[in-house]
Amino acid sequence: MTEGNQSLTTEFILTGFKELRTILFLVFFTIYLITMVGNLGLVAVIFTEPHLHTPMYIFLGNLALMDSCCSCAITPKMLQNFFSKDRIISLYECMAQWYFLCLAETADCFLLAAMAYDRYVAICNPLQYHTLMSKELCIQMTMGVYIAGNLHPIIHIGFLFRLTFCRSHQINHFFCDVLPLYRLSCVDPYINELMLFIFAGSMSILSITIVIISYLSILFTIFTMKSNKGRGKALSTCASHFLSVSIVYSSLLFTYVRPNSVKKGDKDIPLAIFYTLVIPLLNPFIYTLRNREVINAMKKIVKMKQISSPMNN
Repeated sequence: MTEGNQSLTTEFILTGFKELRTILFLVFFTIYLITMVGNLGLVAVIFTEPHLHTPMYIFLGNLALMDSCCSCAITPKMLQNFFSKDRIISLYECMAQWYFLCLAETADCFLLAAMAYDRYVAICNPLQYHTLMSKELCIQMTMGVYIAGNLHPIIHIGFLFRLTFCRSHQINHFFCDVLPLYRLSCVDPYINELMLFIFAGSMSILSITIVIISYLSILFTIFTMKSNKGRGKALSTCASHFLSVSIVYSSLLFTYVRPNSVKKGDKDIPLAIFYTLVIPLLNPFIYTLRNREVINAMKKIVKMKQISSPMNN
């Protein structure tokens, strides 16, 4: 393909991770296995245990499902490229990677906001919890999360079709993100970058506003509690969620909403590793290790399997 005709390329070459391939393959393969087992295991526990069929755990199960989606969108192709000679990815594979990654990250943001609202209702209005967080509202909120999650990447993929790529086939990244694609365009990607800034920024601001208002109300309620035990229980309930919110929003905002994000180049890769690989790995541990109900449900499932095994034998 020449720069003169500016025809749209159908293939790109992913050039990320040129050194220490064997070591990195083993590290990322281990992370991938733990991520999938942890997240899908959490989904299975929440699905099989009736007493976990509450709004908080429904949102948590969907968060784990989206973390699995994020990991599946990126890691298999990345692992394949460690031992591939050409490292080629087609334009449609490229768009598919971005679609599922953007779906997962957008859904994560709104699910975290929904979980913050759920904690606000549970702590600030406990007597009205079942009325305010009804099953119907929970289903509507979950559907809204997935509608927003699907619309967001579709918008950016649509704007990708206005670009032509004539500078190079090489993407200096380990997956097909839109920011490296913008750098390869021989058409000014200003509109694409502006749309990314507007939509990603708007969704982030909306979800962060919900989280901040919810947590300010929660903190006010906690500090007015007379019981130290109740105060400690309320803080413990929110600690895991607040930690997850902090790492998810900070990494995504710094990647896509910071000024001149298209021009950062190699600086994308360390941050991308964090939000595509590390966060999906950490979330199951953040929510499971500090949650007695989930741990007890896991112990119950293990005991039932141990009891059923001798019977089958």
